Amino acid sequence: MDRLARAVNIDDLRALAQRRLPRMVFDYIDGGADDEVTLRRSVDRFRDYTLSYDTLVDIAAIDTKRSVMGAPMQLPFFISPTAASRLFHISGEPAVARAAHQAGIVYSISTLGSTSIEDIAKATPGPKLFQIYVWKDRGLVKEVLQRVRAAGFHGVILTVDVPVAGNRERDPRNGFSIPPAVTPQTAAQVLTRPAWAWDLLRQPRIKPANFAHLPEPPGGIIGFINSQFDRSVTWKDAAWLREEWGGPFAIKGIINPADAERAVALGADAVWVSNHGGRQLDTCPTTIDALEAIVAAVAGRAEVILDGGVRRGSDIVKALALGAQAVALGRAYLWGLAAGGEAGVARALAILEAELTRTMALIGAPTVNDISRRFIRPPG
Repeated sequence: MDRLARAVNIDDLRALAQRRLPRMVFDYIDGGADDEVTLRRSVDRFRDYTLSYDTLVDIAAIDTKRSVMGAPMQLPFFISPTAASRLFHISGEPAVARAAHQAGIVYSISTLGSTSIEDIAKATPGPKLFQIYVWKDRGLVKEVLQRVRAAGFHGVILTVDVPVAGNRERDPRNGFSIPPAVTPQTAAQVLTRPAWAWDLLRQPRIKPANFAHLPEPPGGIIGFINSQFDRSVTWKDAAWLREEWGGPFAIKGIINPADAERAVALGADAVWVSNHGGRQLDTCPTTIDALEAIVAAVAGRAEVILDGGVRRGSDIVKALALGAQAVALGRAYLWGLAAGGEAGVARALAILEAELTRTMALIGAPTVNDISRRFIRPPG
């Protein structure tokens, strides 16, 4: 599509998404917790880290290959798990999975995805990660892990930074829920976006597809979260899940070195530095600021993954220079999905790949493994 081709950066895709989505749906992607301080700082803080460069380096060939948790990739970034993708575009999670496979990168699906584990397995033969929480119903957790294993998923991600849902104030102001409830307020928003509304009407009800066999609690996806989130979960439960799965395992939502040490001690293959995109605890540290200390604490005993605030290929280079094995994308690809389905996701990935390879050439790093601490200067 011409409009996608004219998008030259991720912010252009964000603008396209905003024009296509009702305000309540766009704000669900775009918003953060409380005053959204962490949300803003997570993006802005990348700009405070500056890049140095070497000159007269042979950069005729740029090699961007990297692996995550044993899965080889063509690029050092991949798809982070996000809930209910069919809400943003009718093509939903399968479109994202296909775009990821085409780009040669790992795809991660949320436990609260709007497409089932089995249907994702049909959509892509590429490496896949499944994100999960330790629910109150441990039998349900075991059942899901069995399905993930049977579907050929490569690894599991345990998210640990959601003991309770964050205070995302845009959502109640907009009357937002998943699936959207019909009220005068939401109807007025939807009527301004007829193409999106038509797509919503001609697809099945949006709900947690992996739990469609269970009675649906009041409140849709949020109701399911409230009924299953376990506030008593500790590191002992994380170790239990690690043993139940038995394969490549990441712990997502780490922001301090002490927790990184605990994750490594229980056998995590990857420590995932994340503040949930600024959607949980506001004014907590940005991930780029937390990264280097966590890399030092892990000391090569596990991979370190980063998400949060990544909008440019140069942001990816900065994270790699500070020791990240790879970077996970959330909003960047969701805006592409909302703007144009699978083609929009592909455009987001292509933009970041082009920016990444150009930045590598400009700093004099012909391979991802050449990107090191000496290329980056922290603030101050």
